[in-house]
Amino acid sequence: MHKVLIADHGESALRVARACRDAGIASVAVYADPDRDTPHVRAGDEGFALGGDSPDTTYLNISKMLVAAKATGADAVHPGHGLLSQSADFAQAVLGEGLTWIGPSPRVIRALGDRATARRVARCAGGPLIAGTSDPVAGPEEAVAFAKEHGPPIVIKPAAGDGCGPKVAHTLEEVPELYDSVAGEAVAAFGRGECFVERYLDRPRYVQTQCLADQHGNVVVVSTRDCSLRRRDQKLVEEAPAPFLTTEQNARMYAVSKAILKEVGYVGAGTVEFLVGVDGTISFLDIHTCLPAEHAVSEEVTRLDLVREMFRLADGEELGYGDPNPLGHSIAFRVTSADPGRNFLLTPGTVTSVVAPSGPGVRLDTSVESGSVIDPGWDPLVANLIVTGATREQALQRAARALVECTVAGVATAIPFHRAVVKDPAFAPELTGSSEPFRVHTRWIETEFGNDIPAFGPPFRAVGAKGEPDRERVVVEVGGRRLEVSLPSSLGVRTTRAAAVGGARPKRPRHKTPGVSLFGDTLTSPMQGLVIRVAVEEGQDVKEGDLVVVLEAMKMEQPLNAHRAGTIKGLTVEVGASLTSGGVICEIKD
Repeated sequence: MHKVLIADHGESALRVARACRDAGIASVAVYADPDRDTPHVRAGDEGFALGGDSPDTTYLNISKMLVAAKATGADAVHPGHGLLSQSADFAQAVLGEGLTWIGPSPRVIRALGDRATARRVARCAGGPLIAGTSDPVAGPEEAVAFAKEHGPPIVIKPAAGDGCGPKVAHTLEEVPELYDSVAGEAVAAFGRGECFVERYLDRPRYVQTQCLADQHGNVVVVSTRDCSLRRRDQKLVEEAPAPFLTTEQNARMYAVSKAILKEVGYVGAGTVEFLVGVDGTISFLDIHTCLPAEHAVSEEVTRLDLVREMFRLADGEELGYGDPNPLGHSIAFRVTSADPGRNFLLTPGTVTSVVAPSGPGVRLDTSVESGSVIDPGWDPLVANLIVTGATREQALQRAARALVECTVAGVATAIPFHRAVVKDPAFAPELTGSSEPFRVHTRWIETEFGNDIPAFGPPFRAVGAKGEPDRERVVVEVGGRRLEVSLPSSLGVRTTRAAAVGGARPKRPRHKTPGVSLFGDTLTSPMQGLVIRVAVEEGQDVKEGDLVVVLEAMKMEQPLNAHRAGTIKGLTVEVGASLTSGGVICEIKD
């Protein structure tokens, strides 16, 4: 191959463009209108405008990608690690144009992209499987019947593709609601909403194997990875190799991963996923037919450039080596635009500055810079901070220092959470002197993490300096000029703002639900997003904490709950409605 079209954007595209430059291969960066001046475009040898300002009209548009490849003379396509990266139709279209597809074949993507088929492949290859339906269930009633027989908890997964997260029902009452949620996401993403269900392991760890396979039947496992630190199925921390596994568990996952990929004739980079229960039970979970965002930790402990390895494999070369021996330990922290102090509420906005940490073993992968806009219609990832040491303890020590150095201004980020978690004995027993072992599991953040992180900046509460009362900031306009005013929190920022703009003084709420804007009885949206579910009706009585609506923003769902008990009045939203930050949803009256 001589020129690669990179069918992705952001940090993923920048990563591939750098590998192309290192390998002496020309690259083409495609871009949507809002991305025309971003780092991934500047990193390409050429840029090509896709024309459009949304994912559907740009990075998910197969025909535009093919036009770009033809217009620029690209002879190969790398799909990145999001968007079209696991689209069999895109892979088939690329090959149909006589171009090289840098990834597994369309047949393999299609087979493994269907989770029910992937389970059958794993079974044929001798993979460990917990109780689950071999075919999609007919509806929520059948899922409830399975839960009565095997659980709860059960996990509900979309049968089609990756990108829609599975959801766990911990009670029978949750099953219908979560089934509808998973099916709805799958319909929106893939046009089909079939789901299957499995028994859910108690407090499982989420472990991957990063694999490479060539056209000559050779498969290697580059490393294991632990991705257990996640919230609502969104990864926040990954590390390689996966710590605190037995020799037997490692050997089992290595053998099963190779057997599965050989069973389907896999070529390229792929990820096999497992759950590991507290009792040591291993169960096959899924296969990702692309190079995932968390691949960097595997690179750091093997000194392999996995993107360049993908180039070699697509050109038909043999791997030429066996399973690498990990060198040291690496941990990646996903810096997303979310506020840990407000229940990880997504926080779009403009980044005003980025200060990158440095020093031995520190790597920051980002396409965000001063002036970058984190748009609610796109991915909330700001950066991946990867820290490597000779041991896990040394990696954690470096990470604690690097996370203090790493600052992003203008929007809230997950950095405060990362700073807290590297000091938590459940995750970092080596640094805390804890006699307890590593105790993190896939729902640890929701169920056990003691989140006392303060909310980010205005308009929410901020802690004052030592010896001073807590203060809040409010933004006002005076004579057309924007000013920030610092006030004692006892005055109430919401009431003060209303007075400043000449409005009525709203009743101060008795409770502040994280992530929800409250004006007395009024429930407003804390962010821009699309309403994908309305869980209440006009006149319905609700309790504090009951689900009211679900928004979709930055490819994630954000539930908004009732901040008080009462009756729903003035419900103004419906499914498909677009809400702005501060948009009124309803009132909850006594």
